[in-house]
Amino acid sequence: MIENVVKVDPIKSRRFSAEVRRGLLALGLGNALEWYDWMVFGLLSAFIGPNFFPDRDPLSATLNTLAVFAVGFAFRPLGGVLLGVFADRIGRRRIMLLSIMLMAGTTLLIAVTPSYAVIGPWAGAILVASRIIQGISTGIEAPLSTSHAVELAPEGREGMVAGLMSFYVNLGILLASLVSFLSSLAIGGAAMSAWGWRIPFVIGAVLGVVVLYLRRTLPETMRPDELAASSGGTVWSGLRKHWLGVLAIVFVVGAAQAYNYAWNTGLPTAARSNFKEDATAVFALTTALAIVLVIGSWVVGRLLDGKALSRWFVVTRILAIPSVFLMLLYVRPGIGGFAAVLLGGSVVLVLNMTIYNVVSASLMPKNVRGTGTALGYGIGVAVFGGTASYLLVWFQSLHADWIFPTYVAVLSALSVILYLLARRSSGVFVGK
Repeated sequence: MIENVVKVDPIKSRRFSAEVRRGLLALGLGNALEWYDWMVFGLLSAFIGPNFFPDRDPLSATLNTLAVFAVGFAFRPLGGVLLGVFADRIGRRRIMLLSIMLMAGTTLLIAVTPSYAVIGPWAGAILVASRIIQGISTGIEAPLSTSHAVELAPEGREGMVAGLMSFYVNLGILLASLVSFLSSLAIGGAAMSAWGWRIPFVIGAVLGVVVLYLRRTLPETMRPDELAASSGGTVWSGLRKHWLGVLAIVFVVGAAQAYNYAWNTGLPTAARSNFKEDATAVFALTTALAIVLVIGSWVVGRLLDGKALSRWFVVTRILAIPSVFLMLLYVRPGIGGFAAVLLGGSVVLVLNMTIYNVVSASLMPKNVRGTGTALGYGIGVAVFGGTASYLLVWFQSLHADWIFPTYVAVLSALSVILYLLARRSSGVFVGK
């Protein structure tokens, strides 16, 4: 069935109110912070590893750090389930506040934790614990903030919401790359490796306080009667009824995130660790990629406003299948080859990353949207996104470069098939 039907009045007559604009700003900046903190960890993994783990072998230390990166993803489904159920039972606003508090606090903790040389194995233990808490936080932040934004906005503006939320996500990625690049440029690679990597984490903690302040007036989209009718039993029975939608979300999210993390963290990490490219040049190019994503998401959102997102999702996801094989062009040292691959795949990347979260939200009815989208998102990111950087670097170290793009291509194809099956089974509940 279709829960929402687009109104016949023109899009321009359904402008965002001041309250909706403030709400979208608070939700969007929270998404930006989440991605900033998450991407900073991935981008600086080559520097973080030797500080938190024994540094006898730089590549091993980097792989250890990427493994910790993946551990955070592993706890996303737990966070999605725990906090998603509460979001459907007590409302969206309180959970949105909690997620930012957890992210900002653990980001500051990573910034001030002494190195392995000072406190030994406790450094790695604190890092792992912080990433677990961040995994729980981000397990709800991205899916629920998008669902919250869709519920705040007038019907028929789902394309614009997709563009706005993706804009903020990419803004966070841009800030992560830009801050890393400027820090490296200002103090040099040696200082960056020794202590400068902490600077971006301190900045992330400060941004968290700003977002927390903005979210204090975030509107609640769950009506009192909806909250009164919600219970643990009704949420889980709803998920059982729409299990195919949850499975589709896993692959819709997983394929997009595997592509995304390969481009934003996997390839840059391989460039620095495997091919020994200049760190400042790599950060400059990841910053350029982030600029493309920021501008592109805004443009795509404007173009898709009022359009059928389902058709665009299928087309853009099919385009991802051949484009992911571009990474096979970067198999030897050379900053030019790295730049060509990184920026060449950016167009298809921005098309996929702009709409996948709203498409995921469309597969769940409102009464279980928080739990359903968070569960599917958490599993998809944990299984496919969180392991992408590690797998890419590992396969390259084994000289089996072709395996990873084949893997992402298969995920993309499965996501289209499952989405179409879920749509045929239950219809969509947001947009059309």
